[in-house]
Amino acid sequence: VQLQAYGGGLVQAGGSLRLACAASGVIFSINVMGWYRQAPGKQRELVAGITSGGSTNYADSVKGRFTISRDNAKNTVYLQMNSLKPEDTAVYYCNAAVRGDWYSRYVDYWGRGTLVTVSS
Repeated sequence: VQLQAYGGGLVQAGGSLRLACAASGVIFSINVMGWYRQAPGKQRELVAGITSGGSTNYADSVKGRFTISRDNAKNTVYLQMNSLKPEDTAVYYCNAAVRGDWYSRYVDYWGRGTLVTVSS
């Protein structure tokens, strides 16, 4: 299973970006999909997560500004980021809990990460 993230880049404070992450490979089902980020010198932190049924959770720092969504038919998760702040600058990683067949456990997979830079 591979996760490929798209959409990072440079944006001014107050701007918007949309990240996408597509899972490919041998996939029977995907449970939770999510976005994490890691800023320089800091630990990786959860940004937002979404279940296969559409339930979401967000870090307090992004509530009201970021929206996570997914397209189950495309095995893709999105992160719409609005009102971006310089402190949102980080490498953003997507994560998915994937099951390869009916009898397997869910296994966590990670994308390589995409850099988001917010200038002040």
